[in-house]
Amino acid sequence: MYDKFKGTGVALVTPFDSNLKVNFDELEKVVTHTISEGIDYLVVQGTTGESVTTNENEKIEILNKVNQVNTDKPVVIGIGGNDTRKVLSQIDALSGESFDAILSVCPYYNKPSQNGLINHFTVIADKAPKPIILYNVPGRTSVNLSAESTGVLSQHPNIIGVKEASGNFKQAVEIIKLSSDDFLLISGDDFLTLPLISIGAVGVISVLANALTNEMCNIVNYAINNQHSDAQRILYTITRMNELMYAEGNPTGVKFLMEILGICSGEVRPPLYKASSELQAKIKSALLEIKNPA
Repeated sequence: MYDKFKGTGVALVTPFDSNLKVNFDELEKVVTHTISEGIDYLVVQGTTGESVTTNENEKIEILNKVNQVNTDKPVVIGIGGNDTRKVLSQIDALSGESFDAILSVCPYYNKPSQNGLINHFTVIADKAPKPIILYNVPGRTSVNLSAESTGVLSQHPNIIGVKEASGNFKQAVEIIKLSSDDFLLISGDDFLTLPLISIGAVGVISVLANALTNEMCNIVNYAINNQHSDAQRILYTITRMNELMYAEGNPTGVKFLMEILGICSGEVRPPLYKASSELQAKIKSALLEIKNPA
């Protein structure tokens, strides 16, 4: 039923102009690029989309623009936060819009207990008009949704999967073991996608897929089809680039890479800042290695 969320999803960036207003022409270019390069589904206003610095009107306008450009790919919208009631209000505000699932991040800053996390997501899933994909990224939220808690939440009929970005391979194995049979484990770390697929993950929600769409799609497709040596070959070419994407915050790195490739500008909203000259030089060098392998 949820095969539409298998494969490679792209965590879409939100392009800005020099005045830091949403650049809808460039957003169209980003969507068109990723679809033409083989992406399986689109994730709008996740972390990479700088969702914490876009307002409610912008979120709706961004989603509508993506839907205008995209004709057949499933769309996931990021709706999460550290106030359960506010998340429910945001879901209500988007209830008239077109999307296929909600990606909801663990509450950040207030560091709830595991019981608090279970209650938070249960309340959201009870009210949401579309299926929920959990998003566990403790490096950003300072709280880890445990495998045991994920297993409990997997039993909810409206919670269909988790974007797992803990970087803890053992935890990923435990999620597979403890969750319902149809629950989707989705990699939230581009670099760990290949090994996670080997233990049961169904794909990735990718940052690099904004720019290196074809490379990320090929890694996932090869891995799913047990062509591991082909997947490894591509993975090794993007290893250095992947590290650079997060050196000065996400999406600073990938936006500069997209600027080099002529897809969109490298502008980000404060408190993020455009890539430093040192990072720019490293990304340019890494791109040359990818495009001209030894």
